[in-house]
Amino acid sequence: MSLPPSTFHLPHSTYDLVIIGGGPAGTSAAVYAARKQLKTLLIVKEWGGQSIVSDDVQNWIGTPHISGAKLAESLKAHVTEYKGNNLEIKEGSNVTSISGTDGNFSVTLENGETIAGKTILISTGSSRRKLDIPGAVEFENKGITYCASCDGPLFSGMDVVVIGGGNAGFESAAQLLAYCKSVTLLSRSEPRADPITVEKLKSKENFKLVVSATPKSVQGSKFAESITYTDSTGNDVTLPASGIFVEIGQIPATVFAKDIVKLNDFNQITIDPRTQETSTKGIWAAGDCTDVLYHQNNIAAGDAVRALEDIYLHLHA
Repeated sequence: MSLPPSTFHLPHSTYDLVIIGGGPAGTSAAVYAARKQLKTLLIVKEWGGQSIVSDDVQNWIGTPHISGAKLAESLKAHVTEYKGNNLEIKEGSNVTSISGTDGNFSVTLENGETIAGKTILISTGSSRRKLDIPGAVEFENKGITYCASCDGPLFSGMDVVVIGGGNAGFESAAQLLAYCKSVTLLSRSEPRADPITVEKLKSKENFKLVVSATPKSVQGSKFAESITYTDSTGNDVTLPASGIFVEIGQIPATVFAKDIVKLNDFNQITIDPRTQETSTKGIWAAGDCTDVLYHQNNIAAGDAVRALEDIYLHLHA
C-alpha cells in the first residue's frame, strides 16, 4: 500500500531533473516532469514570480481576472497535486551555486545542503529595477506599475507617464497609446531605443517625449496623481499622471549560475531558442532569467514546457 502523496518523500539520491524557481516557468516544467515520470526536485524560494505583486492579472490565459497572490496559490496547488512518487518540492530555499557536468550536477543551497541531479532547469526569473525616489514605494501598485502589458488596460482613457528611454520604455509607450488618453515618456538622456521606433511614436499626437528628465518624486493621496521631474535646466516640473509605468531595466536572478552557464551583458542566460538549452550540456533555462526577446507569464510557461520536452528526450534518447 503506497503512502499518500503529502507524506511521501523521495530518497536522497540523484534526481533526473532539478528545477530551480517557482514561477510560471518552474511550475509548468514540474507538472510536465511529473506526468512524464521523471524523478524531479522543484526548489522554490517563493511561488508565483513577479506577478505576485499585481492586484489584477488579466492576461493569464484561461483566467480573465486573477490577483498575483491567487495566481501563486493556483500554481502551487497544481504542482502539489503531483507531489509524490516522482516529484518532491523544497520550499524556502535559495540556490547559491551549481557545479558538475552533464549527468552529474551538484546544486548547493544557502544552508550548505547539496543536491545531485542528472539535468538542471533554471527558471528563477528576474526582478524589475525599481524606481528609487520619494513616493515610489508608497504608490507601487497604486498607480506605479512595472508591466504595461499586465496593467496598461486598467488605465484606459487616462493620462499616463512612462519612465525609461530604452526599447522597453518605447515599446510600453506604444502599447499604452492604443487606449490611454496621452502618454508622456521621460528619458534621462537621448533615447537609446531603435530610431525608427522613436520617430514613429513622436509622430503620434497623444505622445510626448521629454529628454534630460530625472524623476524626483511621486505625489498622490490613495493613488498616484502626479510625478515631479527635474528638467535639463535644473527646474522641477510636476506632471499630472494617473499611471506611471517604469521601464528602467530588469535584474535577472542568475548570480548563482554565472560560473557554469554563459550570460549575456545583461546577466541573462543565453539559450538555444529551439530547445532552451544553455551553453552547458545538461542545463536548460526558461522564463525571464533568459535572453528571450519577450518576457511574459504565458511565454515563460511555454518556454519551460519546450525545455522539459527536450530534457525528457535527452534523458531517454
